[in-house]
Amino acid sequence: MSIRTALENRLDRIEKNEKGFTLIELLVVVIIIGILAAIAVPVFLGQQAQAQNSAAISDLATAKVAVVSSLVANPAGPAVGAPDATLTDLGFPAGVTIETGGRDFCLERVSASGATFSVGAGAAGPTEAPC
Repeated sequence: MSIRTALENRLDRIEKNEKGFTLIELLVVVIIIGILAAIAVPVFLGQQAQAQNSAAISDLATAKVAVVSSLVANPAGPAVGAPDATLTDLGFPAGVTIETGGRDFCLERVSASGATFSVGAGAAGPTEAPC
């Protein structure tokens, strides 16, 4: 009987000092994490699209500088399509297409988020519109 008494005493001590989380506490934590995730994910996706659009605008500004610089060597302006070696040497970025060639050129870039940006010879900067 002493073993039984010892076990009962031990069980009583365990029950009185029981530590841990209740099911309700765990559910509250999971719900709070879910709410935070529901708020954070759309904000993150919006920032990612904005960064991709900024990269496309930056590429167009760089491409315009390269084309204007190439007009010194070739006054006729760039040809429609892929850039030639002269433009590439001047820093013309990949992904930018020449939609309209010559001195009245128009450059176009589609960002990873799907927005289309363009810049022309007389434009101050890139705009969100096709050529």
